[in-house]
Amino acid sequence: MLDRTAFLRPIAHRGLHNAKRGIVENTAPAFEAAIAIGYGIECDVRPAAEGLPVVFHDEALARLVAGRGPVAKVTERQLQSLRHRVGGAPILKFTELLEVVSGCVPLLVEIKSEWQPPQKSFLGKLAAAASAYRGPIALMSFDPAIMTVIRTLAPNVPRGVISGSYIGSGWWSRKISAKRAAALRDLLESGPVAPDFYAYDVNALPTPVTEYARLVQGLPLFTWTVRTAKQRRIAANSADAMIFESFEP
Repeated sequence: MLDRTAFLRPIAHRGLHNAKRGIVENTAPAFEAAIAIGYGIECDVRPAAEGLPVVFHDEALARLVAGRGPVAKVTERQLQSLRHRVGGAPILKFTELLEVVSGCVPLLVEIKSEWQPPQKSFLGKLAAAASAYRGPIALMSFDPAIMTVIRTLAPNVPRGVISGSYIGSGWWSRKISAKRAAALRDLLESGPVAPDFYAYDVNALPTPVTEYARLVQGLPLFTWTVRTAKQRRIAANSADAMIFESFEP
C-alpha cells in the first residue's frame, strides 16, 4: 500500500532539474535540489548491459550524454566514463540513486518499457534493490506486464500503472496497436498488477476511469507532467499529487 502521508506532495519530474543552471534531469544534482526543498522525486530507470539498472530516460545516449548508441549496450565499465554534456554529471546506477536519496524524500520510480517481454535479470536486480531500500519508494510503468512481474519479485513495494489518453500518434504508436492503446487508456490491463496507485496524463484528466479509481477504489492518483497554471488547476481538482517540472510549487 502506498504511504499517502509520504507520497502525496509535489513530485519533481526527473528531479528538480534546470539545464540553464547546469542541473540535468535524472542526475544527482537534480535529485539533491529536490531533496533540499523537500519535494518528492520521480525518476526513470532502464537496463544497461547485463540488466544493470541505470537512471536514464531515453533509449539511446545521444540527447544528453557525450556518447552514442543504445543504453542497453553500455557496460558497467563504460558507464564510469560517460558524462552528461551539460553539467558533466555521470549516469547513476539505481543503487547509487538510492544512496543519494537515502530515504530523505519519497521516490517514485518509472521503469521504462519498449513494450517487449520483460527482462527478468533487469527486473530482478531492480526489485531486489527496491525491496532492500530503507525509505519511501514506489515502482511504476506504462507497461502492466512489467508491473505484473514486479508484483511477484517485490510484493511489498508499492506499485502503480502509468497511463494517459493515447490519442493520435506518439512514442507508443510504433510499438503497440491502437486496440491495445485504448485498453491501456482505460486501465483494462491493470488486474494482474493489483496496483496501489495510478499516474495519469494531466492533459487527459478527468476521465471516468480515473474518477472511479480515486473515488470508488480509493487509489491515489498522481498526474504528469504539470508545467502550466491550467495544468496545476486540473491536478488540484482531479488528482492527489502532481509530478511537475519547469516551475516550483
